[in-house]
Amino acid sequence: MAAGAAALVIALAGCTAAPPPAPDTTGHAEGGLPSAHVHGLAVSGESSKVLLATHEGLFDVTGGHAVKIGGTNDLMGFTPGASEGEFYASGHPGPGSDLPNPLGLVRTSDGGKTWEQLSRQGESDFHALTATKSGIVAFDGTLRTSTDGRTWNTVAAAFAPAALAGHPDSDTVLATTPEGIQRSADAGATWSPVANGPVIQYATFASPAEAAGVEPDGTVHYSSDAGMTWTRKGRIDAQVMAIASVKGQDGRPWLWAATPDGVIVSTDGGMTFRPSAAE
Repeated sequence: MAAGAAALVIALAGCTAAPPPAPDTTGHAEGGLPSAHVHGLAVSGESSKVLLATHEGLFDVTGGHAVKIGGTNDLMGFTPGASEGEFYASGHPGPGSDLPNPLGLVRTSDGGKTWEQLSRQGESDFHALTATKSGIVAFDGTLRTSTDGRTWNTVAAAFAPAALAGHPDSDTVLATTPEGIQRSADAGATWSPVANGPVIQYATFASPAEAAGVEPDGTVHYSSDAGMTWTRKGRIDAQVMAIASVKGQDGRPWLWAATPDGVIVSTDGGMTFRPSAAE
């Protein structure tokens, strides 16, 4: 097994670690994060909000100040939908939550203040989840697709994705695995391995064509053809817990990463990074 693949297996095994103590609901994210257990990161292309989905709930960390959004739920698979303020998630309810355990698939249309129960409540904890032009692709031990978030099809797959990445304006989906990247061009119905691709732990799309990925050691890769070929870029010298990418103000893909020291951003295609609070 390659070193990158071994590191990815170890990283996945680490997901079963005991949860950390609950943090304050507001505070400065500079020099750290509002939670030690980050599950997802999203950036709004319209409002430029930077959102962290954590074991203790959802936080807006735009500008370096962490503000709690909505109730306390352990949000897994946090991923943006097609509309501003629309996100999908799964996971487990937190203290004071009236949501079922596990959450199944839930959706918010108000940026995380409230969540609508869509399907598989009490059945599925989707650790990997993404939205496409045609629906949802998710993994709860079984790879599943849905066109409406309520009824599901099972996909026969010989791999277990660590992460799923798609774009609401495309049906291309990337799955990261210890053996390499799997790619689907039909919203998760069929898959094929990416030849000569890197072994990445996280993947994200800035646009239907532009994708980025990060290896377990922090090495960043970029693709301009929706994940078919990849170019090595820079390296993040910290543990990466989640990534997100959108088109920047200059029309180029910007890449964000959540690390124990805070959220960082690259505006040069993943070559260099700086604290996102400086933006």
